[in-house]
Amino acid sequence: MPSLSRPASPAPFTRRVSTVVVAGTHVRLARLRHLLELSGVRVVGAAKTVEDAVQLVCDGTPDTVLVDLAMGAGGLDVVEQVMARCPTPIVLTGAASQDSEAGLAAGAVDVVAPSAEHLGPSAYSRALARHLEVARRVRVITHPRGRLRERGLVADGVPAAPADAGPSDPIASRRPPVVVVGASTGGPPALASLLGALPADLPAPVVVVQHMADGFVDGLVGWLDGVIDLPVSVATEGERLIPGQVVIAPSEGNLVVERGLRLRIEPPHENQLHVPEIDRTFRTLAGVCGDRAVGVLLTGMGRDGAAGMLALRRAGGFTIAQDESTSAVWGMPAAAVALDAVSVELPLPEIAAAVVDAVARLVVPEAV
Repeated sequence: MPSLSRPASPAPFTRRVSTVVVAGTHVRLARLRHLLELSGVRVVGAAKTVEDAVQLVCDGTPDTVLVDLAMGAGGLDVVEQVMARCPTPIVLTGAASQDSEAGLAAGAVDVVAPSAEHLGPSAYSRALARHLEVARRVRVITHPRGRLRERGLVADGVPAAPADAGPSDPIASRRPPVVVVGASTGGPPALASLLGALPADLPAPVVVVQHMADGFVDGLVGWLDGVIDLPVSVATEGERLIPGQVVIAPSEGNLVVERGLRLRIEPPHENQLHVPEIDRTFRTLAGVCGDRAVGVLLTGMGRDGAAGMLALRRAGGFTIAQDESTSAVWGMPAAAVALDAVSVELPLPEIAAAVVDAVARLVVPEAV
């Protein structure tokens, strides 16, 4: 049976974040529980098995769930079942990058970097509390992972855009349009939904900037490359964008698009909050592509991408924001809407078709 503690009385004026802790051993459960209580987190339940974890979350409605992926495959099962049955913000810890990406794809909203655990108990305790406090503000939606395994389908079972939605010749235009996508919290599953619904012969390159902790981008790329039709790779210095391919910004710097659609990786600027920065990539594309850019801003916390999307729209680009009802966190899209940077606001399942249509309008066959 799962262990369940009586919640402590909330402090006056502020309510401490509550969580259910899931780990594979009594030792690991005890350690995580101790660290969380040191930092003021209310641990309202602890479980070692998938069944007990789901029962505690569904019955107790905690603010968050902390899942220790060191428990093995069972941790991913917890994420899948919780997000399918009683969606609750989930934070992952104790994970290798590949497992973390799988957990994020299944609906988890954040990952505590493995390096945090090696900084000592006090620092790790503070890191856990900080991630859980942020996570509890995330509005999550039901996310059955099985739907993402169906290649060519979007999140709610909507068929993918047909392959003939736009021209099939990837060099039909001397100046191919460029699709640029920004995402943060809740981004990996949203990216899988959007990119998985794009046709394999899309006559435009796709540039993705996803806020991601250092060391996790390779896992995201490997996972996406296995679930969508378009080839996916990490952007590299000097690479040229090619229609029909997806490149994802690396985690160590900002992705800049230069003339000739050449890529450059620049160091983050001083006091930069997110690396890579969505605004920086959007702005460079606005300058290089102008009205031949299609910008998409997906779910995410904060404001990164809003100013860059405004630059895209002012340059004549077509801009799309994910709507509130389908966003895990309607922060970045809302900021873009507030700036009047958005041409159209759409639910996630409708964005791919809008991208395909926009690209088709921009591809003009060469004169013969």
